Amino acid sequence: MSDQVYVGNAHADGALDSGWLLGHFKPPGDPRHSEDVEIKWGVHAPGDERARWATGEVRTALLVLISGRFRVELPGRSVLLSEPGDYVVWGRGVDHSWRAEEASTVLTVRWPSVPGYRVG
Repeated sequence: MSDQVYVGNAHADGALDSGWLLGHFKPPGDPRHSEDVEIKWGVHAPGDERARWATGEVRTALLVLISGRFRVELPGRSVLLSEPGDYVVWGRGVDHSWRAEEASTVLTVRWPSVPGYRVG
């Protein structure tokens, strides 16, 4: 049963794979492989921002602020996450972008895990 258990550290493991901890992109047989959900531990320096808006989104997403100040841009709306635990959820078809206003750590959960949509 030990091959079905993985123990790690989100900060350390995330640093190895652009923050991604779980999703379709982990090797089959790895307990972190999932076609249902993706989880990312995002660590961002002040001023980090998405290179371009994500468009044509086919997943639902939840982004939770762990620390810092983090802004999520949505069509016609700007959401500032400023207190640990603040979060935003957006559905399929909602374009988005983001910017770290100060050093920030965020946890992102997306579903389903769709091949070809992982940003490195």
